[in-house]
Amino acid sequence: MPRLMLLDTASLYFRAFYGVPDTIRRQDGTSVNAVRGLMDMISRLTADYEATHLVACWDNNWRPGWRVSLLPSYKAHRVARAVADGPDIEEVPEALNAQIPLIRHVLDLAGIAVVGVDDYEADDVIGSYASQAAMPVDVVTGDRDLFQLVDDARDVRVIYTARGMRNLEVLTDVEVVGKYRVLPQQYADFATLRGDSSDGLPGVAGIGEKTAASLLATHGSLEGLLEAANDPQGGLSAGVKAKLASAAGYLEVAPTVVKVARELEIPSLEEVGAELKPVTGAARAELEQLSSEWNLGGAVKRLLEALEAKK
Repeated sequence: MPRLMLLDTASLYFRAFYGVPDTIRRQDGTSVNAVRGLMDMISRLTADYEATHLVACWDNNWRPGWRVSLLPSYKAHRVARAVADGPDIEEVPEALNAQIPLIRHVLDLAGIAVVGVDDYEADDVIGSYASQAAMPVDVVTGDRDLFQLVDDARDVRVIYTARGMRNLEVLTDVEVVGKYRVLPQQYADFATLRGDSSDGLPGVAGIGEKTAASLLATHGSLEGLLEAANDPQGGLSAGVKAKLASAAGYLEVAPTVVKVARELEIPSLEEVGAELKPVTGAARAELEQLSSEWNLGGAVKRLLEALEAKK
């Protein structure tokens, strides 16, 4: 059966960088731990979850201006240098930054589709492919924001990497409800209310996870909650109404920031060559040469074997 796997690529190569020893280097001292780690992740994930198609989704803009204009605190703590006429520079360890061109090159040689959309994040590319796909989808990420895409009816799951590759979690509707007491389709509203310091979302002061989940269980959505807040018969306490009123400006813009795009114009899976297949010819020869030149160890061999199994 066809199955599409969508990688939150930056999330994975950051995890590889911090999870694989930095002592793994090229002869000239260049770190290659993120490259090796990412290749091994792809090899294992595509085999274990029987992916037939794969897209490495890319951050063409990790902090889109349209999101920042709505909520200036969005990812502000991760800005290394502001850029007036382009994407801000993200704070990335130099040893990782130096590996990103090689990561792109290896993905290209392996025939793995890399897709980004200008002025959007990888999350938005993932959201659009997941929502438009005509086959089951696995989203691989360490980012909770993408829990909003889980959808049993459409067979969209999240393979969550936050606890490491040895402790992967496969999230369906039941797992999201079990973790947070909200449905996946409520998750974006839940995150808006609760806040998320990793993304610079302040949330509503005084409303934590339990209260947010309880309010959404009663009112269904943030929109329903705000309607109840404006209704004398809405059933909300004066305290909750006051908290929502104090955060009115934030609540007006945050949902647009938090919700991933689902309707971007993206190339088809056929157009980007998403179907996995063995690597042959000059591309295979160059990958094998890189294995030696860049001290990539058995990672190249394992990737080639994983793709060979896709015949």
